[in-house]
Amino acid sequence: MAIGDVIVGMDIGTSKVSIVIGEVNNFNQIEIICNISKKCSGIKKNKIIDEDEVANCILKLIKDIEVETGLNINSSYITIPGKYATVVQNSITREVKDKYSGISSKDVQNAIMQVKDVEIPEGSTLIDIVPDKFVLDNGKVTEDPIGNLSNSFTLKAQVVLGEKEYIKKIVSIFKKAGIDIDGIVPITLAERNLILDVNELNDNVMIVDIGAGNTEIGVFEGSSFVYTNTIPLGGKNITNDIALVLNISEEEAEKLKRQYGLALRSFIDNDNDILLNTVREDNKNKTIKSSELIEIMEARIEEIFSLINKDITIQNFKPRINNVILTGQGISNISKSDVAGKIILNIPVKMATGRLISTVKPAYRTSYALVRYIASKPFTKTVSSSIDTQREDSIIKTIFGKIKDFFYT
Repeated sequence: MAIGDVIVGMDIGTSKVSIVIGEVNNFNQIEIICNISKKCSGIKKNKIIDEDEVANCILKLIKDIEVETGLNINSSYITIPGKYATVVQNSITREVKDKYSGISSKDVQNAIMQVKDVEIPEGSTLIDIVPDKFVLDNGKVTEDPIGNLSNSFTLKAQVVLGEKEYIKKIVSIFKKAGIDIDGIVPITLAERNLILDVNELNDNVMIVDIGAGNTEIGVFEGSSFVYTNTIPLGGKNITNDIALVLNISEEEAEKLKRQYGLALRSFIDNDNDILLNTVREDNKNKTIKSSELIEIMEARIEEIFSLINKDITIQNFKPRINNVILTGQGISNISKSDVAGKIILNIPVKMATGRLISTVKPAYRTSYALVRYIASKPFTKTVSSSIDTQREDSIIKTIFGKIKDFFYT
């Protein structure tokens, strides 16, 4: 981690924009300076339908941050949905400039610059390079080769490409908001170190993050990032289904989903009566069985996992996945979702148990994960966002007192 760097991480979701600002302290930990989120109607199903609305939302958030902290925010890292990202595997072998002094940081930097040279399809553009592992000439594999005596080494890396049209829209939005873009990172790549526990980091796993309007999937083979995509369904679809089928308000549908959240009818203990209060019929009060409500939820959850299953099967990743890690606000309050996933995917599924995931509020989880990902990027001199302050005191001294509500207590 780059000690002292201040990193701005922004997640542009399907229903809101959230920002986290963190500083890397002397213990290589992220100290949260500020976190903020705001609903945004300019995005629908990860499609930007109103650039001005998104830009105004970002501008309002930045202004609120600047008022609260006294900082001037000039740039930010941002996430990109999996549907707009492609992962390309590449490797290069380089001779060491001075084999008697060992592999130098310059050798590694040159290798990283060389490994990005892949054939980029028309309509795509380079957005990230992920150094994965280094293989020395004696066959030794390491994540950090600097100082090792070796005549040559091979760098294996992932080159991440973004859809050019989507990137153009994002760049246009940030220009309107007066903010530069530091970097663009796929959501599940950013979330990996937050969501997975120590054992899962070395396993072949698929992260499934079910949000409000979309489901993000990311496939990792050990430390290698191999695939990402977006399924255009999420927790909001479950709520909408309940409201539509039962002919009630979305507010009551959301309340019922949270109160009776269950993914499979076979796990019902008592088929209780539920009194509906907002039925849009002559009969304002209507009673249904809880099994009727759960049947609606079960159908949509089954569809989400079926679409995931179809996608990873077509892409030939399914046989290589050992475990599925499930997370996200759209599914976390629906019991037995992991069981439903296991039945459809025929792969072990478990809810995420990463050490930090339960300490971070869901609204800021992805943007916080982005800050952590950027802070831990190897072989970088600095990853700091562009931030100015008119205060004479250090950022940490002046801002620590303003940390609010980020971690659960």
